[in-house]
Amino acid sequence: MKNICDWKDCYEIGTFKAPNEKDNSKNFRLLCKKHIKEFNKSWNYFDGMSQDEITAFLKSDLTWHKPTQKFGSRDNFFNILWNNALSDKFKIFNDGKSFNNYKRDLSEMDKDAFAILGLESNSDWFTVQKKFKILVKKFHPDKNSGNKIYEDKLKKITLAYSHLKMIVASKK
Repeated sequence: MKNICDWKDCYEIGTFKAPNEKDNSKNFRLLCKKHIKEFNKSWNYFDGMSQDEITAFLKSDLTWHKPTQKFGSRDNFFNILWNNALSDKFKIFNDGKSFNNYKRDLSEMDKDAFAILGLESNSDWFTVQKKFKILVKKFHPDKNSGNKIYEDKLKKITLAYSHLKMIVASKK
């Protein structure tokens, strides 16, 4: 079934979508090639808006029209995730055990994890946690304009931290 152009008195096939309103909804009408060109020449999303309204819209568009929060706010997703990453609900790490006890058991992967975090292999768990927190703040994509290099570095840091966390958990 083919759609007919929604332009008045046009019976061509409508294959091009044109918005019905300024509400960014999925409501649209189908127009033929001739009428979509005509429509596009006269379409101005900001028609009837003041300069302040346009500025507010463009600023809001930077965050997809969703409210933003400071990193430290209580209900910020990343803040909740961060707090959960460092919480020790099961008291696995509460004794501050050192990795010294496991030094001779460290694999190359374990040593690499310490190297990624920039730590000696005899660092205690609290030192690992502290360094992890510092590195997350330094390499977080929000702090580095979403730079892919920093994002990849943060992934490696997180994996190294998770790996070391598993070493301590498995030795208990």
